[in-house]
Amino acid sequence: MASSPDVPSAGNTPENPGNGSPSEAPQPAGASTAPETTAAAQTPGGEKRGRVRARRAAVMAVPATLVVAGLAVLTAQGALGVQFAVSGMPFTVTATELNGTGFEQFGGLDNMADGSPNAGDSGGQVLVVTSAIKNATLDRLCQSVDLGGTNLLITAGSGATKVTASDLTTDSTQLTGDAAFNNIEIGNDASTLTKAGVKGPIGVFSQQADTVRIANLRQTNYATTAGVFKLPGLKLRFSGSGC
Repeated sequence: MASSPDVPSAGNTPENPGNGSPSEAPQPAGASTAPETTAAAQTPGGEKRGRVRARRAAVMAVPATLVVAGLAVLTAQGALGVQFAVSGMPFTVTATELNGTGFEQFGGLDNMADGSPNAGDSGGQVLVVTSAIKNATLDRLCQSVDLGGTNLLITAGSGATKVTASDLTTDSTQLTGDAAFNNIEIGNDASTLTKAGVKGPIGVFSQQADTVRIANLRQTNYATTAGVFKLPGLKLRFSGSGC
């Protein structure tokens, strides 16, 4: 015997079990049925969920944005200073001439990473003189690091365009050259400095000036930071000799 297909009766559909009327009125013959839309576009609730997700993503991004902006402001104001752990390997910086506006100088301590092999018997600390310059130009900049048998050498500003830097700080153990200052103040408390936007530790001896010029500059540094550092004609290479 041929079996009849399982067709629900008009009065007992899956949508309306036991109900004599179908869920929707029958469509006239030949009428087309509109395509279904997505739940998000079809219901107000879907749109709300989309907006909530977007707001949550924006809220989560705010703290990270504020942290980055805050660090940028603090660095520009000099409030952070050199906060990174120094390698403990000194490097040499020379220039035929440095000219700067907004100059400050005070003593401080640089710290190496815990367990640094360069710490020796220093306890991982280096006593340094921090020099801060708001805006600086340098002629024929040279920087070299002795790697033991060879030197990593960087040169820039040898042509017509000079090296420029803003919010420049250097942590040095030695600085030599022929210096000239305008409106210098010697003996300030480092926490009260105003010329370069950097403040040192309270109770520390310091000096500041409106401008500084140093010919035949030579520094032994452990750290350098700058807001902007432009090095035209940059060359990086290994060399048998340093600066």
